[in-house]
Amino acid sequence: MFTRTRYQAGSLKRKSRKSGGMVWEFRYYETDPHGERRRKSFIVGVVTDYPTESAARKSPVVRSLLLRINAERPHHRLRPPLFGGVIARYEKEEIPERHSTKTGYISHIKNHIRPRWGDAPIDSIRAMAVEDWLRGLSLAPKTKSHVRGLMHVIFQCARRWELTESNPIKLVRVRNATKRMEAPRVLTTEEFCRLAALIVEPYRTQVWVAGFLGLRASEIMPLRWSDFDFAEGALLVQRSIVHGTVADVKTEYSKDRVPLDPALVELFRQHRRRAYRSPEGWVFANPASGRPYHQDSIQQHHIRRAGCKAGLGDGIGWHTFRHSYRSWLDDTGAPLSVQKELMRHASIQTTMNVYGKAMTDTKRQAHSKVVEMVLRSEESRQLTTDNRLLPATGS
Repeated sequence: MFTRTRYQAGSLKRKSRKSGGMVWEFRYYETDPHGERRRKSFIVGVVTDYPTESAARKSPVVRSLLLRINAERPHHRLRPPLFGGVIARYEKEEIPERHSTKTGYISHIKNHIRPRWGDAPIDSIRAMAVEDWLRGLSLAPKTKSHVRGLMHVIFQCARRWELTESNPIKLVRVRNATKRMEAPRVLTTEEFCRLAALIVEPYRTQVWVAGFLGLRASEIMPLRWSDFDFAEGALLVQRSIVHGTVADVKTEYSKDRVPLDPALVELFRQHRRRAYRSPEGWVFANPASGRPYHQDSIQQHHIRRAGCKAGLGDGIGWHTFRHSYRSWLDDTGAPLSVQKELMRHASIQTTMNVYGKAMTDTKRQAHSKVVEMVLRSEESRQLTTDNRLLPATGS
């Protein structure tokens, strides 16, 4: 006899706990490896967090569970899952482990995606509706592109879980996704030195490192003395730190050996003699905690203030030094392939498009030299042509 497969919605019940207060208990059935249906339950949360049954049912943990226990049921017999359930399963099973990436994704989900699309059936989400929604968000084009990209990834997971046959986000466009709101600030070497002179140690050494090597602040703070090969004049960049959490560097291309000029080697040796020696071997360890310094507070309380004192404004930050380093590489005439390696970019397009926008005086001078060289050649050609038209003189 044919048994109709139904969608399992589970049940919620208020329950008193021994320590006091009320909690929501979710009950459901799950089939064990022997094919037997077993009743199970778990605590969703306290009633103060979920005041109604509807709120408890919309919790990420319940949505994720329902999506999983109903995943093997014939899709055409089920009501389409809500996108909130898909999001919850993605958060539980697929979200990247790298701290900075995970934090950014959770923020996009919490502040933008879930509030708008969490209660929408997955098959009701259309490309133009998403595009209109993104257009109305008060976010930078690049951030909108990141939100769109995250929705695309979540839909791809839904396709793999056989919850949908299509990914409408493929058709969604974000205008000016790569356009910067404003041109990046680039310092001249004289401006950089003037600013650095106004910063006290050990922050001044950190700023010198940012200017001399173009490292990201998140890569400077977790440096260890074991990363250095002073004999060979090289440094291995292999980790980053974001909000106090140490992890791998941004990309596999970011993990690389960078050269150390002898003057920079001496700078590090001087710092080592006067710096706090942490048991873990951090180069820039805060004596108060023994842990690496927080780059955000240094930028706020030291770099920006020094920028104002130096007459450079309050918009100077860690990334200003990275953009300036790229510009200075340009000034030296370094080939783009070498610049890409020193910047540790995955693509030379990033080196050119993101870090190559500033119109420095050196670029203008180089352009003028080309024009001058061509015009000089043209004048020489004209002079030669004119001389050929002159009558020959006899001896």
